[in-house]
Amino acid sequence: MTQVEYLYGFEGQERDRRRAAPGKRKTYEIKQLWQRQHEIIRMALVGMDNKDIARALGITKEAVSMTLNSQIVKEKLSLMRAVRDAETIDVAKEITKLYKPALEVYNTILEADQASLSLKKQVADTVLMDIGGHRAPTKVSGNFAHAHLSREDIAELVKRGREAAKAAGMLHEEEIIDAEPA
Repeated sequence: MTQVEYLYGFEGQERDRRRAAPGKRKTYEIKQLWQRQHEIIRMALVGMDNKDIARALGITKEAVSMTLNSQIVKEKLSLMRAVRDAETIDVAKEITKLYKPALEVYNTILEADQASLSLKKQVADTVLMDIGGHRAPTKVSGNFAHAHLSREDIAELVKRGREAAKAAGMLHEEEIIDAEPA
């Protein structure tokens, strides 16, 4: 907030524009609140902690905590975790079914006289390391984007973002703050 000078030279702070004007009732966009709540739930479901969720969404840790501790969200998270866990159990059962036939194939290769020593070594490594769960990750990949933007490019992105937010009904004229990007 900025300092303003009032009558008789008294200094004070400008009214917080996030709050409703005196005598007016504050309203909320329910669709936006539900979307944020669903995003918080999704992030919590994949294991993000409150601090990381708050940082990602640009809200406070307390807002995340209040959302996750509400009864309706607790029930939704419980249901979603149950579905996720059931799917994991189903995959584990399928893997268990394939485990015995795979070991038989490996055993056949290892006992075959015509199999080369290098093939037998590959099979042994696979059985010991992969199936035994001892292999270190062998491939790490990522997709990254990198750009150098000028002040004009950033200003254009901000302008387009504001226009999109206004078109979606997420931003009203009185909420627009004309600030240059840092």
